[in-house]
Amino acid sequence: MDARLAVVVMAAGKGTRMNNPSVAKVMYTINDRPLIEWVVDLAARLDSCRTVVVVGWQKETVIAHMAVTHPSVRCVEQSPQLGTGHAVMQTEKELHGYAGDVLVLSGDVPMLTYRTARSLIDNHRASGAAATVLTAILDDATGYGRIVREQGGSVSGIVEQKDATPEQRAIREINSGIYVFDAVTLFEGLRHITTDNAQHEYYLTDVFRYFWRNKLPVSAVIADDPLEVGGINTPAQLDEARRILSERGS
Repeated sequence: MDARLAVVVMAAGKGTRMNNPSVAKVMYTINDRPLIEWVVDLAARLDSCRTVVVVGWQKETVIAHMAVTHPSVRCVEQSPQLGTGHAVMQTEKELHGYAGDVLVLSGDVPMLTYRTARSLIDNHRASGAAATVLTAILDDATGYGRIVREQGGSVSGIVEQKDATPEQRAIREINSGIYVFDAVTLFEGLRHITTDNAQHEYYLTDVFRYFWRNKLPVSAVIADDPLEVGGINTPAQLDEARRILSERGS
């Protein structure tokens, strides 16, 4: 077990575009296994010493499933659901006293491989960065947050599509929403984010502003295959993930 690695899985979302509010999005299945199980299995393969799943919508079904398949996983509730930063805030009590790395995953991203996750963690540790972002290169990055890099390669900005300049919109490297943080720095940064935005939510990406203000380095690792970081938001995307994972033999 890796005493320097904890995993946080964000799994509180409603999945409105799946068109079935009676089912938590992360409980839709691929090969008879819920999406959340694919992600928590990855955390187990990475030898995480603590895995915390943030639940919300239809939380009872997620908690019950975890109790059977992964009894060592801790579930914490996010209620109300006030954004990705708020979701990670809910895990602080479970990670109290922990000072290693925190890998943040999404419960609806089942195609991330062990190889890519391991590379992300190893690169983070080698870089000495406060945080490392998993990114991907897309032919069409429309709608995604763009990664802005300094000349030396470190990350100096994550710019959302709506806020991007024409030059930034031409960037093809996008934020996957998967990160590794130094735990102490992460929770310190979360204390400095606000809901001063259009959605009135706590965005996890806002912690990077705290890092940059305090001259804490942020690095990035590019996934070899952009399909690995794809989330499941629609029935069509679920069908595509089923096809990909079937072909992969997972």
